[in-house]
Amino acid sequence: MGIEKYRVHEVAKDFGLPTKTITEILTKYAQAPKNHMQVLTDHELSLIFDYLTQHNQVSSIQAIFADTFKEKEKEAPKAPKAPSAEKAAAPVQDSSAAKPAPKQAGAAPAQNGGKPQAAPQGGQQAAQQPQQPMSRVPQKKIVDTRKGGDVNLAKYDQRLEELAPERANRMQQRSGKEKIRTNSQRRGGMTFSNKRRQDEAEKMRRLQLEIAKKAPVKVMIPDEISVGELASRMKKTGAEVVKCLMKNGVMASLSQIIDFDTAAIIAEEMGCKVEKEITVTIEERLIDDHEDKPEDLVPRAPVVVVMGHVDHGKTSLLDTIRNTSVAAGEAGGITQHIGAYQVQVNGKPITFLDTPGHEAFTSMRARGAMITDIAILMVAADDGIMPQTIESINHAKAANIPIIVAINKIDKENANPDRVLQQLTEHGLVPEDWGGETICCKVSAKKNIGIDNLLEMVTLTAEMAELKANPNRAGQGTVIEARLDKGRGPVATLLVQNGTLKQGDIIIAGTAVGRVRTMLDYKGNRLTEAGPSVPVEIAGLSEAPEAGSPFFAVADERMARELVEQRKAEARAKAAAPVQKVSLENLFDQIQAGERKELALIVKADVQGSVEAVKASLEKLSNDEVNVKVIHGGVGAINESDVMLAASSNAIIVGFNVRPDAAARDGAIRQNVDMRMYRVIYDCIDEITAAMKGMLAPKYREVVLGHAEVRQTYRVSSVGTVAGCYVQDGKIVRACSVRVVRDGIVIHEGSLASLKRFKDDAKEVAENYECGLTVEKFNDIKEGDIIEAFTMDEIPR
Repeated sequence: MGIEKYRVHEVAKDFGLPTKTITEILTKYAQAPKNHMQVLTDHELSLIFDYLTQHNQVSSIQAIFADTFKEKEKEAPKAPKAPSAEKAAAPVQDSSAAKPAPKQAGAAPAQNGGKPQAAPQGGQQAAQQPQQPMSRVPQKKIVDTRKGGDVNLAKYDQRLEELAPERANRMQQRSGKEKIRTNSQRRGGMTFSNKRRQDEAEKMRRLQLEIAKKAPVKVMIPDEISVGELASRMKKTGAEVVKCLMKNGVMASLSQIIDFDTAAIIAEEMGCKVEKEITVTIEERLIDDHEDKPEDLVPRAPVVVVMGHVDHGKTSLLDTIRNTSVAAGEAGGITQHIGAYQVQVNGKPITFLDTPGHEAFTSMRARGAMITDIAILMVAADDGIMPQTIESINHAKAANIPIIVAINKIDKENANPDRVLQQLTEHGLVPEDWGGETICCKVSAKKNIGIDNLLEMVTLTAEMAELKANPNRAGQGTVIEARLDKGRGPVATLLVQNGTLKQGDIIIAGTAVGRVRTMLDYKGNRLTEAGPSVPVEIAGLSEAPEAGSPFFAVADERMARELVEQRKAEARAKAAAPVQKVSLENLFDQIQAGERKELALIVKADVQGSVEAVKASLEKLSNDEVNVKVIHGGVGAINESDVMLAASSNAIIVGFNVRPDAAARDGAIRQNVDMRMYRVIYDCIDEITAAMKGMLAPKYREVVLGHAEVRQTYRVSSVGTVAGCYVQDGKIVRACSVRVVRDGIVIHEGSLASLKRFKDDAKEVAENYECGLTVEKFNDIKEGDIIEAFTMDEIPR
């Protein structure tokens, strides 16, 4: 607040003094003012107030207020107040705005919380003059603590007597009518009101506690909760909750997590009402997984998986059914991808999944079995049941789907279908002809024999199963395969299992999210929607999803992206988590593991499923000495970032059905990175196995050359101890390794420093000859020692 200009004559007028008096005070204690219009400084005002206060002492506080009281009693309600008291206070307040004035004049005591300060008599004179001309100082509002003068002081008196009777008595003795004399006594009244306030607060607290006891606290408890969190939710201290837990035989600290049941028991015991907190995750909000009503379901096409050992004719069978020739174009004549096709049989559609038979593709076969309704097990009549046939049987059993056995290649000369039937019974598949439940059909895919019968059996089995789905809901199903297409980006083959997938739908599959931009059937024809049991190839995802992950069509893209980020973060956290903690037991093993060589590989393949298969096959090659580690696996061509990763981590790049782009090729030459391309999985495994053999530490075996007995020793100053020996058996060769054996105990092992016969160096000394020799860095040779000569020969791996 800005300070108003306060002139010499105004001060004089406000105090009711001649201007000359104020001028004299200033001349004496500061500088003489030039004239009566001079504006006074803060300091000068303080000096005037101090001087007037000291030279105008008052007999008692009553003297100050006596006139006011008398006037108030006489005054009518509308009579104006004397302005001079306010005016006298105004400068005081002005000066106090800049700095607290030491002692303030006029009516200041009334405004200053009643501090007993003397006022000049001029102040009293001012009070007696009822009307003064308006001063230029803005009038300040003074809060009069004695509003209306009708305060019942006797009441306070009585309270004070109760509070401290002695003090009250003393006060009354000092002056009959004085009610409050000093500051300390005034404070006594304040402490009294504080105490009263405290009592009221205490009462309120008790009241609240009583209410709380009557209405129990409602506590929401999730599946798991920490003890500290439970305490804060129940509005109790941690100690109380821990105590209650101990009573119930549970030892838990504040940070420990307890389950819902324990927390509920504790909360109820502590008088709280328990409710279970249901947390709804983004996944639950986003993905609609309600059960379909029976009336909404309509029949759907069966999904059939064709499984069996490698080269038993799975793809050829599908070629015959579809009148195509896929098998002819496959690398190495083996299937290395999972294929999905839909075929019309007698006007009814059947969806076929063709799975690889090679052992590396276990996960693909397992995936194929999990998402299908019927399994066709291909067994070659000439080969019989093989390891992957058994594995396929187990996959189908695990997925709990009916198995139809197709005995293929019956046109071959060495075909023996009966042996196959016999082998099937050993694996729990008893043919119908033999009184069992397994349907067995003899077929020849090449010669198109028995195919119609097989298909009829498939439709029959499907009808028995009564396969139904609801097409009038958001599409959901499974990712069969995913790859990176150069022109279209990530492309995924999906099998719709329920609902209808439409073009433009937002779908989420594992950590991939996107909008269905294009949708093609297995022949490459465009579709706008795909119902249950229809395999489709879609483009528009953010990345190639993992094969086997479920996909869902969702409504909210923003939430879908949020969920994907969450899943990615979880995957990162899992990857970053330490795989194995060091304990004393395995510390030694881990130190030894540090000596194991590591072959780092980067696997790039044309489809996601192959990446998994190659990765699993290669990691299986690890042995005691070489650990094979696939540091990165991805879909699509080998690019520059793969080469950079390989260079920095000293890895080999394995390309499966993919080629490097130009930048990667140049980078690999520049940084000397080894890139291997394969079309068939066998070649890949064989070559990596060979490369590992090169990494294995060479193995050596010891070959003993001969023994010589020390007959005499000589000390030669420049050489050390020379041993004169007699070769007992074998031979001693120069620069071979030797052991010094004394009484059957090896006392030194080292190498031969020199070998001589007489004075000449010898390359070798044969049996029954004498020689002189020295052992490197060893002079403690005694007569009678045996010198054993040997070499270490490398064993080829």
